[in-house]
Amino acid sequence: MPTYQYQCADCGAALEVVQSFTDDALTVCPECDGRLRKVFNAVGVVFKGSGFYRTDSRASSSSSDAAKSETAKPEKKSEKTTSDVA
Repeated sequence: MPTYQYQCADCGAALEVVQSFTDDALTVCPECDGRLRKVFNAVGVVFKGSGFYRTDSRASSSSSDAAKSETAKPEKKSEKTTSDVA
């Protein structure tokens, strides 16, 4: 059974209660008879398996192939001709 956290809106008292999924949420503070609110916290998530990373399900894109081919091409150098020298 899960543990739920509650906090009183009036007195600020915090409590943890083990409840079934089918149980109704608590609404009355046991200390001051104020209004209880359920507290939600961040959950730790671990992704296992494939398909969670950008590189897992992508095919090689043409843009990355084009970038590789551009770096492999030698740069063209301008050649001086006899008409350029005066």
